[in-house]
Amino acid sequence: MKRILFAVTNDLNIDQRMWRVCTTLQAAGYEVQLVGRQLPQSRSLPKRAYEQYRMRLWFQKGPLFYAEFNIRLFLYALGSRVDAYSAVDLDTLPAFFAAARLRSKPLCFDAHEIFTEVPELTNGGIKQRIWQKIESLLLPQLKFAYTVNHSLAQWYSQKHGIQMAVVRNMPFERPFTPTANEGFILYQGALNAGRGLAELLEAAPQLPTNILIAGRGDLEAEVRAIIGRLNLEQRVQLVGQLDPEALQQLTAKAWLGVNLLEAHSLNYYYSLANKFFDYVQAGIPQLGMDYPEYALLNAEYEVSVLLPELKTDQVVQAINQLWNDPQKYQRMQEQAMLAAQKWTWEAECPTLLDVYARVFAANSTI
Repeated sequence: MKRILFAVTNDLNIDQRMWRVCTTLQAAGYEVQLVGRQLPQSRSLPKRAYEQYRMRLWFQKGPLFYAEFNIRLFLYALGSRVDAYSAVDLDTLPAFFAAARLRSKPLCFDAHEIFTEVPELTNGGIKQRIWQKIESLLLPQLKFAYTVNHSLAQWYSQKHGIQMAVVRNMPFERPFTPTANEGFILYQGALNAGRGLAELLEAAPQLPTNILIAGRGDLEAEVRAIIGRLNLEQRVQLVGQLDPEALQQLTAKAWLGVNLLEAHSLNYYYSLANKFFDYVQAGIPQLGMDYPEYALLNAEYEVSVLLPELKTDQVVQAINQLWNDPQKYQRMQEQAMLAAQKWTWEAECPTLLDVYARVFAANSTI
């Protein structure tokens, strides 16, 4: 049985894409282990079909975190029984690239984003330049890679000459169960820069219903400060970071899902977020951005109200118009239920299996 070692820099509890990827490969006959990191607030890991391991680190963010993580991951990779490595995003690639070279093992690259375009790196500083150098040095040498949408695949091809398969972040198909709509607006995901949180909260006093925010992140203190400044304690509830099952249940009760992103980062402009499909699977309309991947899917099934720009007044106008147009809302609900039958992991995973079949059939390194 071929053994694949994956690595991510996040907490394994909340990574739904990696749960789908690893579960699918394990069911296909591979032996899979996923490595992540242990955070101070990490909960116990649920039992999965594949192996899981989290590293405890001294540093939790910044250059020292990435250096420590990759050194520790490199040593772990060298000592692991493995037939192939799979680096998830650029921040895990240095360790696995070095280990694959030393051990003459194949390496696959799974790009969930353009790492050098995350908001924390887009100021053009030395940190961005270092990661861009790593990206330009390592990526052109890779033989096997895949990413989450066609826009990112095209960017990587044009920038680094690397051909990527596309495996989109679609959820497992599940029977649709009608759930009582409790009338709230839901934001799910990380509380990080560029996610439209400030614009959503600034809009809250003019919205017809309450907002629930499910997630944690670097901007949590800032979010709480805005809630206090605008006296939104009765209008906005922070429910914290939920496990996938609890989040799925909460999403099904929402009136509207929110997926707002700034266009300043290419990473956000070319994104195709998990939450987009989570809202669809729950049968609820959503408010999003008129960016390439979302526009393409919305042309197939109208499941989202798309904003041309991320501005508070546009958020207010779009939500209030939908609230006052029950016929449009019902039509978007119906579209979401139709899309949920087509936009599934079952439709995407054959491409994933084909990638790893080629990895092992090639019998070559990197």
